Amino acid sequence: MSWMPSNDPILGDPQTCDALDLVIVPRTRDLGDGFAVRRALPHGKRQMVGPFIFFDHFGPVQFVAGKGMDVRPHPHIGLATVTYLFDGSIMHRDSEGNIQEIQPGAMNLMTAGRGIAHSERTPDVQRANGQKMLGLQSWIALPAGKEEIAPSFQHFGAEVLPTVQDTGFKARIIAGSSFGVKSPVDMVSEWFYTEVALDEGMRVPLDADHEERAIYIVDGEIEIANEKYEGPKLLIFRPGDRITVKATRPTRMMFLGGTALEGPRHVWWNFVSSSKERIEEAKADWKAGRFAHVPNEHEFIPLPE
Repeated sequence: MSWMPSNDPILGDPQTCDALDLVIVPRTRDLGDGFAVRRALPHGKRQMVGPFIFFDHFGPVQFVAGKGMDVRPHPHIGLATVTYLFDGSIMHRDSEGNIQEIQPGAMNLMTAGRGIAHSERTPDVQRANGQKMLGLQSWIALPAGKEEIAPSFQHFGAEVLPTVQDTGFKARIIAGSSFGVKSPVDMVSEWFYTEVALDEGMRVPLDADHEERAIYIVDGEIEIANEKYEGPKLLIFRPGDRITVKATRPTRMMFLGGTALEGPRHVWWNFVSSSKERIEEAKADWKAGRFAHVPNEHEFIPLPE
């Protein structure tokens, strides 16, 4: 998806949980046809959690027959996109020739590196019939020395990703390691991403081994240190503290984070880099048509002026 600077997400209310560093209430934007997007990162007080530099929550939205999502081809550099769905399907196409229908519970990781273009559209069958859509898209900033790697693509269906289950609890390990289980996804830096579903009254720990950690509450409500937090919210924690999360009603959330990058990143439109000059180069390349084209796509998003 495309990004442009806008108002920061809203800072949450003060809290008494000492382990909490920041509470962010995502800013909501309506993209039309009732398609709402909530943005939690980047934030004026926090650019990243681990390498997570962008975090969007889109939907829920019900597309009627004949309608759907149409994100025309657009470019990326210096990042990897992670698309994760709870409802609906998206057809991914990119300039490396990858074509993949993304379905709920699948891990779709596109590493832009030195440059890639892609489109995201509702598949033909779902467009004809209509569909409900709910999901998340994140950007993972690449570390120094890896920002200009060759573009690549990985996809793992829901049936391939490992899960951990117990009474009233289920986790799907999307990337990295959680609850002693490792995802098959190859990564160029240390980060983790896990979907967690908890029934009312159940508790689960947030691993203290990761340097930077956050919980994104998709829906439901949790309690930490006797303080309640209702979704959608992003809770960012201080390093090292042991965290126990209790669901006060059925809750769906994402555990995320990883090792902090060596420094901040410049972000402009769909470009992320440690170098302002590299972003200017990418802008010129897209405007001049020097990015590789997405096969069977005949339109594109122009460079914002």
